[in-house]
Amino acid sequence: MNWSDEGIVLQARSHGEANVIGDLFTRLHGRQGAFVYGGQGRTKRPLLQPGNGVAVTWHGKGERALGYFDLELQRARAAGAFADRRTLLSLTAVTETLSAVLPEGEQQTQLYDATSVLLDLIEEKAIFPIVLAKWELGLLDALGFGLTLDRCAATGRLGEDGADLVFVSPKSGTAVSQEAGMPYKDKLLPLPPFLIDRGEPVLGDVRAALRMTGYFLEDRLLAPAGRSLPDARRQLEAKLGA
Repeated sequence: MNWSDEGIVLQARSHGEANVIGDLFTRLHGRQGAFVYGGQGRTKRPLLQPGNGVAVTWHGKGERALGYFDLELQRARAAGAFADRRTLLSLTAVTETLSAVLPEGEQQTQLYDATSVLLDLIEEKAIFPIVLAKWELGLLDALGFGLTLDRCAATGRLGEDGADLVFVSPKSGTAVSQEAGMPYKDKLLPLPPFLIDRGEPVLGDVRAALRMTGYFLEDRLLAPAGRSLPDARRQLEAKLGA
């Protein structure tokens, strides 16, 4: 049994002296793991750096078999990232988050396409954190934990009908209006206006957006599995504006 696809390298773990087990996010077959024979060699090691785009062919005896990958480099994103600490943090934050939360074998074509766009912006320091926050909202939605940011949790009023949505409930993941939320503001998360298409993002709003999406990624996807937000993701947030 074989299949071919395109993919993004998430990580590669050594297996023996010469081989690795590659963890890939593929466009049509979701997250997949398989052997890469000779993956620790000089030819294949650069190809298996996280973030790289690859053409992949999987070979195996059945869907449950580990199988092995044949890979060909299509998009060498990792090479440029190593030259800059923040770019490397950005790349690592995305790939480690995906490796931690994606279920195996579940097709996520729209998420894959969005991830490819995100990673192609990895060296655009002014834009990347903004796109990352929106991508993380999409990641939550794709995995069944989307936030409701268009209406107030307390009143049900929609933003398009004039509700002044400025908070998010950490319990429900739903927006809360200024009027309804002010008595409880210390228990609510701020809702950066650019996430609901109100105004241009400024640094403080971008930081708040990443704190919010990071909170929900950890609370809804990672903590139930005994995991926490990757260190690279935390460091990237801390470095914004530094």
